[in-house]
Amino acid sequence: MMTNHLTQNIQDYLKAIYSLSFSGNAASTNALAVWLGVTPASVTGMLQKMATSEPPLVIYQKHRGARLSLAGERAALEVLRHHRLLETWLVERLGYSWDAVHEEACRLEHVISEEFEQRIDESLGHPVRDPHGAPIPSAELVMPRFTDVPLSNLEIGARAIVRRVVDEDREILQVLQQLGLMPGVVVEMLGHVPGTGDFLLRVLPGNMAPFRMELSRHLMVEVIERNMDA
Repeated sequence: MMTNHLTQNIQDYLKAIYSLSFSGNAASTNALAVWLGVTPASVTGMLQKMATSEPPLVIYQKHRGARLSLAGERAALEVLRHHRLLETWLVERLGYSWDAVHEEACRLEHVISEEFEQRIDESLGHPVRDPHGAPIPSAELVMPRFTDVPLSNLEIGARAIVRRVVDEDREILQVLQQLGLMPGVVVEMLGHVPGTGDFLLRVLPGNMAPFRMELSRHLMVEVIERNMDA
């Protein structure tokens, strides 16, 4: 296990840097401070420590943010694998609701053994997505790649499967559940609400309903049928 010598604090930093730099940009000090709920000065001190560790966990330049080194990325992927397997296990085996697993998984991800991780993975049939649709790194610490796109990208008349909810906030998850917008459901983009930035969405086979634009940023979908007339 790569992370057994790393403190919980360092593991949390690794996860945050991975998430913030996933699109290719460095994770800024201010963004990390907001993500982790600490001061920018604390972030700077930790990044300097992680950059000079052996092996270095980050590549850090003042005012230019931080990126994970190869060792840091593999350690981050191991923590993410623990977290997402635990969330899946808590939902599928212990009956937790999908909005109640994040904090539990955060507590457990730092302490489970490699054997326990393997047993969870095997008992679940080697899942590739967690209950929120987030990809689960493989046992070889490779992150699966999917072609999900934001819900707001759907053309009018197109249909798609909801694949991922990119938020762990309990209130957001509860709202989406009430709307029926969970991974695996099929939706159809019907049009826009005049005078607003919102749009009309059908959760198949249900009825048409207005959908707030700000909620769409939490959903990633896989297009299964395009509007051939568009």
